[in-house]
Amino acid sequence: MVGKVLCLAGSPEMPGAAQLTLRAAQRGGAGLVALAIFQTEMVDRITPTVPEAVFLDVSRTRDLYAGRLPREIGEYPCDARVAGPGLNSSGRTRELVRRLVEDDFKGPLILDADALNVLAGVPELLTMSQSQVILTPHPGEAERLLDRVVPKDRDGRIEFALETSLRSGAMCVLKGNGTVVTDGRSVYVNESGCPAMATAGTGDVLSGLIGAYTAWSACLDGEGFSTFDAVVSAVHTHGLAGDLASADLGERGVIASDLIGYLGPAQLQLAKGVKASR
Repeated sequence: MVGKVLCLAGSPEMPGAAQLTLRAAQRGGAGLVALAIFQTEMVDRITPTVPEAVFLDVSRTRDLYAGRLPREIGEYPCDARVAGPGLNSSGRTRELVRRLVEDDFKGPLILDADALNVLAGVPELLTMSQSQVILTPHPGEAERLLDRVVPKDRDGRIEFALETSLRSGAMCVLKGNGTVVTDGRSVYVNESGCPAMATAGTGDVLSGLIGAYTAWSACLDGEGFSTFDAVVSAVHTHGLAGDLASADLGERGVIASDLIGYLGPAQLQLAKGVKASR
């Protein structure tokens, strides 16, 4: 267990998004997972299902509206940040994403869901970031980001992901059948996963898992396990967890929270495979 992950996720309307993100980061091996709380009632909604999490209360800060990242977030010692799942597309989310992008944090910054929606049409804003930005859009979010339709064929999806990465200066994880991961140079097309994963919340699980794996990479300073390697590993492990869940529960019976229970077996299976191949 290594690495600290700070999550900026969830809202009173969508507390489950934060729960899934936090639990996936924990199951992914993060040593400590924290959640920034913008509404105090979120603590009571999340604590019963994620008792190991640490909470940062930023509900009283006015910093965002003064053009600053809240001190509690900016000074929190973490190795990776995950922002977006369940935040909603409010003006506060827009300001939060802008301040995260402008901050001097140099570690991985995973942007998903509503953190992507507030960047619709302007991915170039991310080029100013000092962080290692990782975008994790599903096709709908990707279309809003670049303001054009995502092709359905493999080559078209690769081209779209490359364009997203080049325009934003960020790594792109274009989710879907054959998730594409690219940093603008290297390209990986994932082969794990199944139709059972096409259900609400699985993207939140992936965001948390990428947070854990990239935090691990950051702690290693990329030695033998780069940020790109970490993201590829998280995507493949996430898909394998879906495969295992579908095999046990049936394609129609899988929900996002089931994937978290299969992250352990998926990681164990992959670890055994690595040892066997050496």
